[in-house]
Formats: sequence, structure tokens, C-alpha cells
Amino acid sequence: MHMKLLVATTNPGKLREIRWILGDLPVELLSLGDFPPVPEPEETGRTFEENARLKALYYDKTIAAPASVQWGPIHTVAEDSGLVVDALDGKPGVESARFLGVEATYPERFEEIFRRVAARPSAPRTARFVAAVCLVRNSFVMYETTGIVEGEIASAPRGQRGFGYDPIFYYPPHAATLAEVTDEEKVAVAHRGRAFRQLAAWLAGNVLAESTERRTKGLSSVP
Repeated sequence: MHMKLLVATTNPGKLREIRWILGDLPVELLSLGDFPPVPEPEETGRTFEENARLKALYYDKTIAAPASVQWGPIHTVAEDSGLVVDALDGKPGVESARFLGVEATYPERFEEIFRRVAARPSAPRTARFVAAVCLVRNSFVMYETTGIVEGEIASAPRGQRGFGYDPIFYYPPHAATLAEVTDEEKVAVAHRGRAFRQLAAWLAGNVLAESTERRTKGLSSVP
């Protein structure tokens, strides 16, 4: 029996990472692309955690709950993530996906971040990626966690792997940006990998364990 998990994203890079992280767990992943489109919620939270919770509750109500009538029980997981740059007083932060406007390209965003960091030469280049994850079912928040990876703003974009801000995020232990390492190396250390591994462990010890226990009890009661 597979648990159905709606991942509130249309980003193929994020979905690929999450599939890898969940590994052999008996989870059937669904994405927003598997359902008729609905308007995106306004991300009014001031923290990654608030926005993750806001999105999880919204997509649970607008997609998962109605679809459960036909599909059976569906859990919804949403994440909010971004780049926090110390020299920029924490920006772009929760505005990472909207920095310079939703139509801005990532190379344009990189250039602006480099410009702003260069304007403060005495400030540290330290930065971190943050990913907050929230799991919801039937309007109830079941689990929340946050993953963080520390690094620095690179001197220039490097690497062709990854997505988003990966080319400008330098990870000292690998002496490379997260766009230069393999997918496996990135998932092992990056913010989203850390958050979703915690979620996977929680699912294995709670929802999936309970499902297995109920199924086992049902079988044992058969004469």
C-alpha cells in the first residue's frame, strides 16, 4: 500500500531531488502538475516556516481534499526555501523566488547580488540556504522541519548542475558551488535534502508505520 503525497511544486528539479531523498519509502509522489491548475496562494509569511505552512494548508484544501474523494487519502507537503546572504541583511530570503520580480532571470539575480555584495567589501560573504517543510492532511499540520546548509557567495557563477541560486553558492567542504557537484553530493548536504530526510524518517516512523500496522492487523483477523 502506497501513501499518496502531493508535493506542492511544479519545479522538476525540486521534485527530482525529493524522489531521490524518499528512496524506497512506499510513497506515491504527486505534483501540482497532476491536477487542474489552481491560483497560487499569496506568500505573505515573514519566515520560510510560515510560508511553507501557508502553502501546505492551501493546497491541502484546494487540491488534496477534493481529490481524496476519487484518489483516496492524500497528504500534502509544501516547502519554502531560499538564499540568505549576511552582507545583504538576510536578503533575498523569503523573496528569493521573486527577487527583482518574478520575471527576472537567475543570471540577472546573480549579477544584482554580486553588485550589492561588492558595495559592502568589509561585510562577510557568508550565506546559507534554508528549506522549511510542512506536512498537512485534512487541514491539520502533522509535521514541520527546517534544513539549513552554510556556505558563501562565490566570486562568480560556476557549474551547470542544480538550479536556482546553486551556481553562486560556494560550499567550502566540497570546494565547489552546489552547481558543480553531482546530484547525489548535493542532496547529501543541501538544505532541501536535510529537511526532506527528516520528513522521510518521520513518515517511516509514523504515517507509514501506522498504515503497515493497520494492514497487518486486518490480515491477522482474516480466518
